[in-house]
Amino acid sequence: MSDESVHVAMFPSAGMGHLTPFLRLATLFLNNNCKLTLIIPFPTVTHAESQLLSHFHSSFPQINLIPFHLPPPPSPPISGDPMFIRVKTLRESTHLLPPLITSLSPPLSIFISDIFLVTPLLSITQKLSIPNYTLFTSSASMFSFVSNFPTLAHSKFDLSDEIHIPGIPFSPLPYSSMPPILFQPTLFRDFIMEDSPNLTKLDGFFLNTFEALESHSLKAFSDGKVVKDMPPLYPVGPFLPLEVEGEASSPPLISWLNDQTIGSVVYVCFGSRTALRRDQMREIGFGLLRSGYNFLWVVKDKIVDKEDEEIGLEEVLGVELVERMKEKGLVIKEWVDQTKILSHKSVGGFVSHCGWNSIMEAALNGVPILGWPQHSDQKINAGLVEFSGWGVWNKSWGWGGECVVKGEEIGDAIKEIMDNELLKVKAMEIKEGARKAISVGGDCEVTIKKLIQKLKNN
Repeated sequence: MSDESVHVAMFPSAGMGHLTPFLRLATLFLNNNCKLTLIIPFPTVTHAESQLLSHFHSSFPQINLIPFHLPPPPSPPISGDPMFIRVKTLRESTHLLPPLITSLSPPLSIFISDIFLVTPLLSITQKLSIPNYTLFTSSASMFSFVSNFPTLAHSKFDLSDEIHIPGIPFSPLPYSSMPPILFQPTLFRDFIMEDSPNLTKLDGFFLNTFEALESHSLKAFSDGKVVKDMPPLYPVGPFLPLEVEGEASSPPLISWLNDQTIGSVVYVCFGSRTALRRDQMREIGFGLLRSGYNFLWVVKDKIVDKEDEEIGLEEVLGVELVERMKEKGLVIKEWVDQTKILSHKSVGGFVSHCGWNSIMEAALNGVPILGWPQHSDQKINAGLVEFSGWGVWNKSWGWGGECVVKGEEIGDAIKEIMDNELLKVKAMEIKEGARKAISVGGDCEVTIKKLIQKLKNN
């Protein structure tokens, strides 16, 4: 059987944080001559998703892109996080998939879906006898947490408790590091509670991570110490950025970076889904000025970019602060190609929410991190960065929105990471491990080739 007859179908859920790693994983299969079908839910939640998909399909016209048209939202619409509402709609619409899947030619060798879609897809892939794999879009440490969550959810904890989670190298964790969204009645909790017990019924998991960063967690899984009978984990990261992700990059931004000295710029970005309070954003502005370093700051005022575009920077930060910051930095309020920024020689530090894609991009480029977790998996990810020695985070800052962190404190923390030579050395070691993993003959290539061979033999 030739590689061309290995037919891979991929089914992402919602949001750039999930779509981007899916498309990056897709290129690993394309580079190994597999046939690829992308089943994409439409309409997308954000402009950024739509634009990325369009660019991706133009660059890889050989892909079979199938639109999965979702039923219209209920009227009146449900209030809440638009991403989780989309996932709920997807979970309730998976019964529409079988006709799409069975019509594909050649028949599917493997079906890869989002971690949020485990249970609704299981009966479908089992009935059609298609190997069912999931892409987990966070760290192996976070996967340890998710795998153990039903047990944790039925335990009683006090706020002062420390919680032991097998597979997390910096365990036990304080209760404050547990994602609040999982200990409250939310859609997210419902998904995890339903899906976690079914993880052992899948055929395997892809993770955007690598041995040099998460050897402890990966070994704990393979030794059966996290969950008994867990299917194999395939660490195939760090995923390389796609050329098409830079299509919307702002030329003035790169030009500005080119004018700065090596390692002199602190980059501040809280990801595609974190909209900070305006009073907190103003304190960040004051903190950046206090640090004395030049800075590039990506401001986000709304979760969904369609709403964010209508509001100007002056309205968010105030005219006076915007004017003051022009002397030391560049403040922008638009989608950016983050990998281009983090790979730029002038960037010497990264103030990050510790979303997993951001951490992997920083690892690939050896950039020290000042973590400021905002929600979901981000404290566990920040804990991993701190444990690995190439970043710090101030635990007293709490979750996003719990308190307003003052500019003085922010400025001092930025100075600390920008001046810390040990962090820089460790960040370069992490970069070396990351580059080795994705080099010719490295772990990533070997893992994918072995899996393809296994699929060919089935």
